[in-house]
Amino acid sequence: MRCRGNRASPRMFGMPKFSFRCAKVAARTSPVPRVTSLAAAAAAVVLSLLLAACGGGAEGNGGAAGNGSDSKPVVLTTFTVLADVARNVAGDKLTVESITKAGAEIHGYEPTPGDIRKASKADLILDNGLNLEAWFGQFVEGLDVPHAVVSDGVQVMSISEDSYQGKPNPHAWMSPVNVQIYVDNMVKAFSELDPDSAGTFKANGDAYKAELQAVQDQMKSSLAAVPETQRALVTCEGAFSYLARDAGLTEVYIWAVNAEQQATPQQITRAIEYVKANKVPAVFCESTVSDAPMQQVVGATGATFGGTLYVDSLSEADGPVPTYLDLIRHDAEVITKALAGATTGAGS
Repeated sequence: MRCRGNRASPRMFGMPKFSFRCAKVAARTSPVPRVTSLAAAAAAVVLSLLLAACGGGAEGNGGAAGNGSDSKPVVLTTFTVLADVARNVAGDKLTVESITKAGAEIHGYEPTPGDIRKASKADLILDNGLNLEAWFGQFVEGLDVPHAVVSDGVQVMSISEDSYQGKPNPHAWMSPVNVQIYVDNMVKAFSELDPDSAGTFKANGDAYKAELQAVQDQMKSSLAAVPETQRALVTCEGAFSYLARDAGLTEVYIWAVNAEQQATPQQITRAIEYVKANKVPAVFCESTVSDAPMQQVVGATGATFGGTLYVDSLSEADGPVPTYLDLIRHDAEVITKALAGATTGAGS
């Protein structure tokens, strides 16, 4: 692996590039004060990689992933939803990978030393921003790799309750309209990474945005079938603000953002009272968290558990939501069937 401090790189988007040049490697031998033990180990991996780079290690034949100078540029995303969108824009011009795997919880993810090694060899890192990846600032510390914040330019909704009140709701991708802005940001970043393929990225982006608009229209049409008196979307996490806004639903949740402490007795009681008072026929939970708190709401109210919704992660290829477009279609179908009284039960 070669030292990357002097290479030409695309203009930064969002957070600045964290430069870490060879001449300064020896001076950085202590971890950042606020790192956890796992992150400290990851930082040590970065340091060893950079020391090896300055000394001309065995991987010194160039290329983002150490596969040779003619390998395709590597784009690393923070989670699977972004990876799928990015692949639609990149086509066969870039290699797109995700830090987290299918089914992983993104909010409190703890990067591994392997993640750091992978990131150090990438040519571009994409993150959602809006405080979704609480670990991201520490993750890129010391990495001389450009990155783009794909949510730049979306109309942000704020969290209205709990300790997160007033902070941006990070789940902007739950609106296909917002994801069209994500696509524009990716086209721009990819074009600066690989100018010769800019025309391909633009064409791919335009084609995918047409698909996004089609699935948005389909979602709104599907959810329009839910009666006015039953248009309450009650979920575990407050991850559906953007979808609810687009579809004209009222969002209610047990907790605002997935965190270490969630589903307090007060939060569950609040959800129970709302479901009872508004005769909500069905409630839901997300695939990356336990539905046990929502099952308490079901037991106390007689509401049906309407099914599992997907937000923070895609499924495996043989699962129900292997792509982002499948995710939106699945969630709209599950919500519509449950609230319109045609649910097939838990996990539908």
